[in-house]
Amino acid sequence: MESRQSAPAVARNREHILAVLRGLLPRAGLVLEIASGTGEHVVHFAQNFPGLTFQPSDADRFARESIAGWVAHEGLQNVAPPLALDAAAPDWPIARADAIVCINMIHISPWEATLGLFAQAGKILPAGAPLYLYGAYKRGGVHTAPSNIAFDEWLRAKDPAFGVRDLEAVAGVAADNGFGPPEVVEMPANNFSVIFRRV
Repeated sequence: MESRQSAPAVARNREHILAVLRGLLPRAGLVLEIASGTGEHVVHFAQNFPGLTFQPSDADRFARESIAGWVAHEGLQNVAPPLALDAAAPDWPIARADAIVCINMIHISPWEATLGLFAQAGKILPAGAPLYLYGAYKRGGVHTAPSNIAFDEWLRAKDPAFGVRDLEAVAGVAADNGFGPPEVVEMPANNFSVIFRRV
């Protein structure tokens, strides 16, 4: 039975994200991806950063099966088996990482997942290491495009705990957990790359 899943958004955004990561990720080390989803992003990044080891993770079993399926399909040696990891959990099954990547999680998970992400990232990242986020955000409490208003409504209809977050609120949580102010890069389709570094 085919375990690999596919998300159409990956094909649209992975090259744009890769361009930002090229100037961000270390030359060597371990990159932890939180909420890896289908696994298509981590496979693409691993192919383009052969000197790095990638550690995918997801709380969902079917997602982890998809990740493993993609890694096996591509024959990649620099991707570790996916971890069962819930960002909101008080303890993560990983002690250290040299960078963290988290794509499209913050708006499609409860706020507790964002709190957990920064609390645990603050523990496992060394000083200067990056935490990379990608997704839609409000800025100054205001949506940046009409399409994001509709997206926010759709998310909240799925689960009232979901929704497009205020970037300033996310930055506040980051600061509380030992991260500096964000570097924000505007991306296509009204998304943002948001980069925090451990201080």
